[in-house]
Amino acid sequence: MDPTHATVAELVHARWGDHRPGLWCGEDTLTHHEVAAGAAARAALLADLLPRGAPPHVGVLLDNTPEFPLWLSAAALAGAAVAGINPTRRGPELARDILHTECRLLVTEPTHLPLLQGLDLPGVRLLVTGTDEYATLLAPFADARPDCSRAAPADRLLLYFTSGSTGAPKAAICSQGRLAAAGRSLAEQFAVTPDDVHYVCMPMFHGNAVIADWAPALVAGAGVALRRRFSASGFLTDVRRYRATYFTYVGRAIQYVLATEPSAGDRDHRLRLGFGTEAGTADAAAFERRFGVRLVEGYGSSEGGAAVRWSPGTPTGAVGRAGPGLAVLDPRTHVECPPARFDAAGRLLNGDEAIGELVNRGPNQFEGYWRNPQAEAERRGSPRPGEAGDADGDGNGEGWYWTGDLFCRDADGFLYFAGRSDDRLRVDGENLAAAMIENILARYEGADAVAVYAVPDPVTGDQVMATLAGDFEPASFAGFLRAQPDLGTKMAPRFVRVVERMPVTATNKIHRALLRREGLRCADPVWWRPTAELAYRRLAPGEAEGMPAPTRGPV
Repeated sequence: MDPTHATVAELVHARWGDHRPGLWCGEDTLTHHEVAAGAAARAALLADLLPRGAPPHVGVLLDNTPEFPLWLSAAALAGAAVAGINPTRRGPELARDILHTECRLLVTEPTHLPLLQGLDLPGVRLLVTGTDEYATLLAPFADARPDCSRAAPADRLLLYFTSGSTGAPKAAICSQGRLAAAGRSLAEQFAVTPDDVHYVCMPMFHGNAVIADWAPALVAGAGVALRRRFSASGFLTDVRRYRATYFTYVGRAIQYVLATEPSAGDRDHRLRLGFGTEAGTADAAAFERRFGVRLVEGYGSSEGGAAVRWSPGTPTGAVGRAGPGLAVLDPRTHVECPPARFDAAGRLLNGDEAIGELVNRGPNQFEGYWRNPQAEAERRGSPRPGEAGDADGDGNGEGWYWTGDLFCRDADGFLYFAGRSDDRLRVDGENLAAAMIENILARYEGADAVAVYAVPDPVTGDQVMATLAGDFEPASFAGFLRAQPDLGTKMAPRFVRVVERMPVTATNKIHRALLRREGLRCADPVWWRPTAELAYRRLAPGEAEGMPAPTRGPV
């Protein structure tokens, strides 16, 4: 690992002449040298195709195939940027993502061509991998060598979309320097060596796979094994086949793997570490018991504005210790929240006062959003839009980075994730965090997965609604709620939607925006308690029509 490599282009160039196997996908294997050569050819093609004077942006609408890291590497060499395009988007939303990031070139594959039919994409040239035309375009550059001299650390390399509580996804900017530094930090933290193999099963259009999986492998000269799309049933087969040692995850991926049938060979592999977020303490412990693999839960805002690093001695359930500049603030007053208090069983006792938004008041690496100054101001500025603060005009908090994530912090400085800021509920004047309620409901024996979110109260504020995947019996659920010592008086769900399978996004996170949008008006059975008593009955057909429609979340 060479600390002098300040750009991703230099890291790509460093693999020239390395003839070890370096990239696997299905039956295909490329050496590190072949990856560098393929990137050089595509960089030369980019220089030939991108129009002068336009932002050097390339849209990549691909599954996890070898072409994805090849184009990332090519963009780095060419001083261009890749916009990862989500293949689960459709119609005008898909067109909006491509046009918003001003992609003059869109690289895709035959399986995704139907997604583009009928879309109005003026000025966008299409490159379809695996076709004769594509091979013909690349042929003149077959002898190209990687040249990293055109790249600088400040050059944009990634435009990756992050979701928000309202409006269209925002395209966060990541420079070559930031990505190289992130890869170097993770490679050092997890002692990645050239003999490691990183299994990339999360989608590469998302920051997790590129920043936390591909980048540290590139820094260390480790191998990369790709899975076209995540498969729980194929996870262990792939890990064995590629002799993978490291992988990343987000959302419910760990739950899906744990749901596969156990076998005597569950520990027959080289995997030593998984790094990600949202697995949960119980699932992380179950994964280690079954597979013998430690999961490290980390936190880093996609935009680079704040990060929390796990270290030995971090308590169960905590993400890590708050570093310099990190604070948990009440978003209304900008005052630091009191320390979190836990009982002997690790249950949070003062969530209402201890939970606030994680803010970085020190230097940060947030590089902005593409063509979205309003979203940048929400992240960087103080006070928050629509909130009181800085009435005297002294600029207090200007330049802080507001993560949009809820945390609490204990007396020793350890941070505990409590959900997204748009997952906060206000019930009868009391602020609640959805993640805290979810942690309690997850103890219910019949629950395979739980999501908690707000539906509007007929008078003011919110009511608590939960979606539960699994077996639900109203009397036993009510009895379970009565037995939970840390279930506050406002936390018990007024409504419970029962589903066979929890809806998820393309990155395997629970699709909370969809659940909030549908509210009570859904095809699944909904149970509710008409009074304060914990007695649930089935919501009758048509009964929901007389109740308030959802007013929060994306439209």
